[in-house]
Amino acid sequence: MKYLSTSALSRAKGLESKELFETLKTKGWIYRKDNQWLLTKDGRMAGGDTKYNPKFGEYVVWPSNLNIEQEIDSKTLLNATKIGEAFKISNRKVNLYFSDLGWIERDRDGWILTSSGKKNGGHQMEMNNGVPYALWKNEVLQNKHLVRIISIGEGELDEDKEIIETTNEVIDIRKKFPADKRTSDGHYVRSRAELLIDNFFYRNGIVHAYEKKLNIDEVMYCDFYLPANKIYVEYWGMENDEKYLKRKQRKLEIYAENDFTLIELNDEDIENLDENLESKLRKVGLKIH
Repeated sequence: MKYLSTSALSRAKGLESKELFETLKTKGWIYRKDNQWLLTKDGRMAGGDTKYNPKFGEYVVWPSNLNIEQEIDSKTLLNATKIGEAFKISNRKVNLYFSDLGWIERDRDGWILTSSGKKNGGHQMEMNNGVPYALWKNEVLQNKHLVRIISIGEGELDEDKEIIETTNEVIDIRKKFPADKRTSDGHYVRSRAELLIDNFFYRNGIVHAYEKKLNIDEVMYCDFYLPANKIYVEYWGMENDEKYLKRKQRKLEIYAENDFTLIELNDEDIENLDENLESKLRKVGLKIH
């Protein structure tokens, strides 16, 4: 998302700069103090942010697609505590589930929204001490991805039972390649290559999930997921199968569309897995110690 200063935004929208400043002030999104425009809580919820320039100091910026007509009422938004009350869980758990969904990330002892979080109704806020946090539209309580991940996490939904609701292709693959190979940490995987990959994560103390369902509308499972760094890992092991290659292409499109961090492995990588996988992880910001 491109962000513009208020003056630049006025030019982009064909408005007089003075007119836009006055409109934003009237809406309660900015206010004037010591000859400087500052952002309010409602202004931040509307999408505003701040940037710093060494010469001019801090100034307010706005998303280029800012909807000036929108109305913001912070009283109608929910914090993690209110959401936790609705699901009968703690606010800490709520934020961890949001993090698992990829909607928020840790920052300065608090949480900042990701692009996915903003798309799902999140509004970035900041406490007086500078700690960031998020508020959410009431509709988040009915968000199927949030409801699903909380239900699984709280033991109210058996994820394996969801398989019967997936495509026949997923069911056929699981029948054709049963997960009967036991890894060092007790996971059961479907191939020797997956066993070696899983054992690599275990040996190096990397928390990982196997065949995790992606939090998207389309039914899709990744091979491995590293929750601490939001990294997905795919091993492409059936390159001679036309149906498999078609599915592979669709999965790559999904990863790109959702801006997910993906590591790809093939048979050549497996031959020298420790060196190859460590190198690929390092390139996406995860160093092996």
